[in-house]
Amino acid sequence: MLQIKFVLLWSDLLFFVLIAAVVVGGVWAGRVEHLRLAWRQVGQSRVGMATATVLIAFVLVALLDSLHYRERLPGDQENYAVEVRSALDATLTGLRTRAEKTYSAPLATHLFAKESLDTDLGRSFPRLKHGGAHLGDDLAAHDSDIAAKAVKGLGLGLLGTLVFGLVSLPLRRAAPHLAWNAQLLTVLVLCLLAGAVAVLAGDYHVLGTDKVGQDVLYLTLKSVRTAILIGTLTTLIMLPAAVFLGLLAGYAGGWIDDVIQYLYTTLNSIPGVLLIAASVLMMQVVIDTHPEWFATTAERADARFLALCAILGITSWTGLCRLLRGEVLKLRELEYVQAARALGVSSARILWRHVLPNVMHIVMIAIVMDFSGLVLAEAVLSYVGIGVDPNTISFGTMINTARMELARDPMVWWSLVAAFAFMFVLVLAANLFADVMRDAFDPRVVKL
Repeated sequence: MLQIKFVLLWSDLLFFVLIAAVVVGGVWAGRVEHLRLAWRQVGQSRVGMATATVLIAFVLVALLDSLHYRERLPGDQENYAVEVRSALDATLTGLRTRAEKTYSAPLATHLFAKESLDTDLGRSFPRLKHGGAHLGDDLAAHDSDIAAKAVKGLGLGLLGTLVFGLVSLPLRRAAPHLAWNAQLLTVLVLCLLAGAVAVLAGDYHVLGTDKVGQDVLYLTLKSVRTAILIGTLTTLIMLPAAVFLGLLAGYAGGWIDDVIQYLYTTLNSIPGVLLIAASVLMMQVVIDTHPEWFATTAERADARFLALCAILGITSWTGLCRLLRGEVLKLRELEYVQAARALGVSSARILWRHVLPNVMHIVMIAIVMDFSGLVLAEAVLSYVGIGVDPNTISFGTMINTARMELARDPMVWWSLVAAFAFMFVLVLAANLFADVMRDAFDPRVVKL
């Protein structure tokens, strides 16, 4: 009998559907000549391959954290625990369970603040229960132990890179025109960092601990799923409306254009933060008044998370719609569109075959740029208390918690730095990848 019960949250389902849509879209794009050539140009770019590798690494972490389950209660063959965990939780069991009393600095062996001890020493820094516990009383070996473990981790990272290189060798031989060297270099850097951190994390808190003693590295990795989903699911919600209304407004004109312009102008006139805050608070009231809808705390937090995605999607489609409208106003007057009209081609077919392909570069760049903006928006909204549920770990909640830590003396800086570093790498990779995609998919850019 299985000792776990798989749990499928709505956000997990939408994330899996989105991944499946990307796979299907990739297969379809491989059969369309101009799309295949555009993606080939992306693959030939060193920046494109490097940033795509980084984004894939983030997506894999998010995917691992989207496989949820509940464990069977000990001695009970029918009931399961209320706590919902993920495959990432199982992988990071050591980080999740090795909690300390309170703050500790990265790679430290003692707590960050002095406490009164039951000895003649008075006030001093107590030893951590887990961080550096294997050293015992031999604290003089602390630095050499960290160096030895780091070297071991770098060796494992190098071995992992060699294995990846051997496994991907057939693919590299099948497509030698792609920038595989950039990808291998990126994989090497990621593997070296992951190897060193993994070995050190076995005995130390690599990024320290927070106020309640939780490992900051664990919290940071758990925040990746929230950032990825807030960008992808929100884009999935707003993209159809933005593309459809933008194309319709620009091509049809007349009263249809006026109605759509009035719609997004009115929506833009409302302060975004106030609209999001009001919507989130109303949704929270609905959740609080219907507790019977949710069997676990995770389902309750997931409902608020999806509500936030929907609200952000409703308020963020107007920018792309305006851009597409302006571009379509120009495209509909070009000779090939006029010729198609003169030959009696239907408007729907003109939009699908002639107009949409020529605005796809705008859609592509907007998707990735909006992804970056939405990741930052979640951090800001959670910082002011109207973002994700407090039980949901995210970069925003980490930054919100670190706000008070910065006022301490000495300052607790590692939670803020960890959240900022991971979020910066994610947003930077997305922006650079968007720039490469714009050059590849813009039909007005000369392809060499």
